[in-house]
Amino acid sequence: MAKSKPFVSDIENIRKRARKDIDKGAMTAGYSADRTTVVKLLNHALATEIVCVLRYKYHYYMASGINSQAIKGEFLQHANEEQGHADLIAERITQLDGKPNLSPEGLLSRSHADYAEGDDLVDMIKEDLVAERIAIDSYREMIDYIGSDDPTTRRMLEGILAMEEEHAEDMNTLLEQLGKKGEPAKPSPARKAVGKRS
Repeated sequence: MAKSKPFVSDIENIRKRARKDIDKGAMTAGYSADRTTVVKLLNHALATEIVCVLRYKYHYYMASGINSQAIKGEFLQHANEEQGHADLIAERITQLDGKPNLSPEGLLSRSHADYAEGDDLVDMIKEDLVAERIAIDSYREMIDYIGSDDPTTRRMLEGILAMEEEHAEDMNTLLEQLGKKGEPAKPSPARKAVGKRS
């Protein structure tokens, strides 16, 4: 049977440190991550999210065809969620005493995802799926890098990662539902045969 270890905190020392470094805001001595690198990674994530917002918005406005209305709604929802991610990331950067880089100058070079317009509805969905897959791997790498050194940033990134995985699944489902030209996929021959029997 393992002995329980009592929790002992030197609250007096914690109080002294809090008063001494009050100008550092949320950045306490207990923060063990490389703040400069974390801010840089978050600014790359911020650029990626902004590019994704712009791409989804473009797809929302340019989508056309028989199935476009439902898909446009999906594009708009994803654009709004990506904007929410960008806001969370920018806020965290400021909490880490950094500056969110919102400059359009160099936005694409900071972004991990590309800005690809696509020629038709299927191309648009494919481009969004590719971008989501890039974001998923990028967020996983950031989470691995941060480890337990910055639990607040890690939790934020894990939440964003979960939503990016959901977005990728949404895009994959849309692709499965559409044919090559963006029209409904034709049923497989086995399905046609089943349909004739009934």
